[in-house]
Amino acid sequence: MSTYWTTQCPTCPLKSQCTTGSERRVKRWEHEHLVEAMTARMEAIDAMAIRRETAEHPFSTIKAWMGATHFLCKGLKAVRTEMSLHVLVYNMRRMMATLGMGRLRRALAA
Repeated sequence: MSTYWTTQCPTCPLKSQCTTGSERRVKRWEHEHLVEAMTARMEAIDAMAIRRETAEHPFSTIKAWMGATHFLCKGLKAVRTEMSLHVLVYNMRRMMATLGMGRLRRALAA
């Protein structure tokens, strides 16, 4: 972590918006430029919109099937199993809708 500061704060016209001290100190992680580059790339392709369309949809559908409520089991192992069953059913229903029952039966029989 690097710390940067300047002694020009007392003469800066933006000082009241920036700091109340005599100088402003800014801490910056040594790899912050990588985070900023990744953020710029994500914003350029509107990555959050893509994520909402692909990754969030299954979870909202599963949550609606569950009644938008809590898990019925207690304990991490039991909850993990319950969620796995929900995901399995979700995937099976998607396959039924995509392939149709005939093709799905043939694929499962093979």
